[in-house]
Amino acid sequence: MATRQQFTLSQEERRRRVFSEEFKKKKVKEIERKETTVSEISRIYEVRPWAVRLWIKKYGLNSMKKERLVVESESDTIKIKELQSRIADLERLVGQKEVQLIFNEKLIEIAEATYGIEIKKKFGIEPSSGSGKIEKS
Repeated sequence: MATRQQFTLSQEERRRRVFSEEFKKKKVKEIERKETTVSEISRIYEVRPWAVRLWIKKYGLNSMKKERLVVESESDTIKIKELQSRIADLERLVGQKEVQLIFNEKLIEIAEATYGIEIKKKFGIEPSSGSGKIEKS
């Protein structure tokens, strides 16, 4: 087994060190199997603990479980935005029509009260006189 003195490097040498992917994967497996800890690896190989945690994030067993990839083509995104815009326009139009209906009903009520006649059509009741047609004069 290697001694710690064999891995002791100057600060300049440590900056230039690059660990292979195989080495990182091996150390991550050791951590996952509870054979060693992050602090032990960082102490032995003179690596910052956050760097070892990055290895775990990248090469660990749970690394693939946390990520979800959603692929949406650009045309779908544009189509969704257009449909949302269309829905907003239709909702605005429905609101305007509702206001118009309420206004017309109130106008009819006022006219009926003012002139004392029924203006609203009552379904199921036939007109009292005439054919129901209005003649032009």
